[in-house]
Amino acid sequence: MQIKDIRQINGLSLAYLGDAAWEIVIREYLVANTQLKPNELHKHGIQFAKASGQAAIVTALLDQELLSDDEVQAFKRGRNMKSHTSAKNASIADYRLATGFEALCGYLYLQDDHERFHWVTQFGLKFIEENERGQR
Repeated sequence: MQIKDIRQINGLSLAYLGDAAWEIVIREYLVANTQLKPNELHKHGIQFAKASGQAAIVTALLDQELLSDDEVQAFKRGRNMKSHTSAKNASIADYRLATGFEALCGYLYLQDDHERFHWVTQFGLKFIEENERGQR
C-alpha cells in the first residue's frame, strides 16, 4: 500500500490491524522468551494486551517525544475515533489511548518499515516488563 493511501485509512481500521500485529508481537515474544505453558502464556500476555498497558506505552512514547509527526497523527486518528465498543475493565481514557496505540501499530505495520515497527513494539514490550517487575 502506498503511503498516501495509508493516511486515508480510518483510524479504527488502523487500530483493527494494529491490534492483530501487536498480538503477534506479544505471542512471539512470550514463546521465544519464556517456558510458560499455554494457559500461563495467555495470562502473561494479558499484561501486554490490556488497554491500561497500551495506554501507558503510548503515553511514555508521547511524553518522551519518541514519535514522528506522522506517527503522532496516526495515533490521534485512532484515539479520536468514536467507537461503538469499550473495554470491559478499562477507563474510557485508557481505552481511547489504547485504540490510538493500536492505530499507531497498524500504521507502522502498513508503512512496511519493519525496523520502526520493531522498535516501537520492542519499546512497548520492555516498558510493560519493567513496569510489571516494579510492581512485584
